[in-house]
Amino acid sequence: MDRRKNQQNAETVAIYHKKLIKRRKPNRSIAGDFFLYLFLFLVAVVMVFPLVYAVSSALKPLDELFKFPPKILAQNPTLDNFFDLFVTMGKSWVTFSRYLFNTVFITFVGTAGHLIVASMGAFVLAKYDFPGGKTFFHLVTVAMMFTGYVTQIPNYMILNKLGWIDTYWAIVVPGFAAPMGLFLMKQFMEGLPTSLIEAAKIDGANEWRVFRTIVMPNVKPAWMTLIIFSVQGLWNNKAATFIYSEEKKTLVYAMQQIQSGGIARTGQGAAVLVVLMIVPIAIFIFSESQILETMASSGLKD
Repeated sequence: MDRRKNQQNAETVAIYHKKLIKRRKPNRSIAGDFFLYLFLFLVAVVMVFPLVYAVSSALKPLDELFKFPPKILAQNPTLDNFFDLFVTMGKSWVTFSRYLFNTVFITFVGTAGHLIVASMGAFVLAKYDFPGGKTFFHLVTVAMMFTGYVTQIPNYMILNKLGWIDTYWAIVVPGFAAPMGLFLMKQFMEGLPTSLIEAAKIDGANEWRVFRTIVMPNVKPAWMTLIIFSVQGLWNNKAATFIYSEEKKTLVYAMQQIQSGGIARTGQGAAVLVVLMIVPIAIFIFSESQILETMASSGLKD
């Protein structure tokens, strides 16, 4: 009897599952699917073309770079442009490793600080009601409208008063307060069930433990996306406005100086673009699924 009942339950679940799959199937014709995938393919080609052309140009010998009409793919690919780039960097007054250290230090510290500050601020704004909380978040939203060029002068004046001009902190500390990270984390944390936090507090967890063991693991897609944006902004920061000492300048600044060296360094300039693209693209590829989940869930609320 029990065996027959279990079999009937299994058949009922299977029928319901088939109906659910049928209900979720898009109501499109074969022609509609064809044109949809064709459109997505064309968009993908348009988006990937600049990357392919940049890598191909870096692999072209100097004579192919000046061919007209230009060829998309290198006919005789070579790594000479990369070798020449590192030789040129090795002859500079400041070594390549020093430029690389400056960029990695600024990117790592700035991203870590931005993640901590934005996450803590977002947790308070999303899960606690206090006087002025909504007003403060409105100010954060308004701050996203202003680009770095608008705030560059007041930032310079503040950093000059603090004595941070020509130091790493002139780039690192402003990176902590980027409004995009706070906005993104707050919107995502609002979808975190409040009952989960209350249950942890009933079990005796303090605020720090709730934040560290409950909130942050559950908003991993959001802070992975935040890391992408922060790394992209700091890695590509020339820091020429706030840092004057050559031994403290970033890799992007040194590379762009080589890029502006004239026709003889056209191949090295193409190699520069590839070197500067490697880190942001690699981080994006490894975090792509987390970014998609963030964009799909950031507008949901409990």
